[in-house]
Amino acid sequence: MRERQTLEDNINAINGLSSALEDNVELISLGEEEGDESVVQEAEAAIRAMRGDIADRQIELLLSGEADANDTYVEIHAGAGGTESQDWASMLLRMYTRWAERRKMKVEVLEVHDGEEAGIKSATILVRGHNAYGWLKTESGVHRLVRISPFDSNARRHTSFASVWVYPVVDESIDIAIPDSDVRVDTYRASGAGGQHVNTTDSAVRITHLPTGIVVQCQQERSQHKNRATAWDMLRARLYEEELKKREEAVTATEATKGDIGWGNQIRSYVLQPYQMVKDLRTGTESPSPQDVLDGGLDEFMKASLSQRVGSGPVEEVADID
Repeated sequence: MRERQTLEDNINAINGLSSALEDNVELISLGEEEGDESVVQEAEAAIRAMRGDIADRQIELLLSGEADANDTYVEIHAGAGGTESQDWASMLLRMYTRWAERRKMKVEVLEVHDGEEAGIKSATILVRGHNAYGWLKTESGVHRLVRISPFDSNARRHTSFASVWVYPVVDESIDIAIPDSDVRVDTYRASGAGGQHVNTTDSAVRITHLPTGIVVQCQQERSQHKNRATAWDMLRARLYEEELKKREEAVTATEATKGDIGWGNQIRSYVLQPYQMVKDLRTGTESPSPQDVLDGGLDEFMKASLSQRVGSGPVEEVADID
């Protein structure tokens, strides 16, 4: 039913655009016949205004992968560098949360490990919304920040790294068998806010998949049982995402970014000093407004990455109907 609704929405949107285009073309012809320049200009303006809708439709076509419509998990890990990288990781967490809010998606914080002085060592969030995984899947990789450090009394410029990993929530219809012998389950006390019960009982759960080395953890709930169930869901999702990558040739480049969180592995650079620039190193997409990007303005970067991933042309070329 969800797939049917998606197809109906896409068909209705395309039919609506086609009808609007035909109507405005007829208005232009009518205005030219009657010598009414205002009608012609109004119709031409309406056609130009359709470019944004057409670009959105193209992106919807790019988001047609097996799991693109699913909700998604987003993991963020600070790289080497202590407080600097941990603060950068918290900035990325805020950036993806703001992006989801802009798109009217819901965000649930599943796990956060705070840094010693500031920021976070790691965090896992669940983003719920239409095509959440499809939009976010190209964000996996190492993100680099260059800025004047607020933690350096000498106001020197620092470079920090943090990694992002995105994987889809597994649909209940997908059966993934995981033998008990392949996993190790550990319980521990949750950290951070949550009240006396959370911090004094072993309610947090960590599951390690021994054959792959994948580790997932959850400390969201007070109940160990609920955290265990969520962690199992996360593990199944990670294993499913691994299988998807094996089937998608285009993802081999992304797989190569799973190395060290540092130089040579970054997918995007955010430069705040000595100049203002965000640049995606895969697509060449740039923004002179880092603050807008850090406030969740990621759509242009995501669109370019999606277009490159499927080998299609730029969105702007398809949307150009002048």
